[in-house]
Amino acid sequence: MKEIIIILAEIVNDIHDLLVDMFGFHMTDKQLHFWIIGIIGMVTFFFVHFFFKIIEKMKWSTTILSFIYTFTVMVVLVFAIELQQAITNRGNMEFADAVMGLWGFIVLFLIYAVLAIIVYFLFKGFRKRK
Repeated sequence: MKEIIIILAEIVNDIHDLLVDMFGFHMTDKQLHFWIIGIIGMVTFFFVHFFFKIIEKMKWSTTILSFIYTFTVMVVLVFAIELQQAITNRGNMEFADAVMGLWGFIVLFLIYAVLAIIVYFLFKGFRKRK
């Protein structure tokens, strides 16, 4: 996990150096963050908006969107926990721990989904009989 973060930091530094070399941008970190994060955010927004519009037309769109949002929050949470472990030296910072935590959420959500589908079809079957 620590190695992955170091590699990601090196990639970000390389991109920074590339921008300075190619375009002669001499910005402060705050200015660079403003533009780069702003652009990444807008690209992400349009990508997400496009797919959410498609999901919106599906039968259980609220459930799908709730899962996507919760999964996103869980990704942030597990990596925050792993970073906290590295900073405080209270546990091992491992990518596998983060993956297992996310698998826990996915498995429990799948159990919920199967139970919800069973209940849905049971109620639907009872309504048809009446």
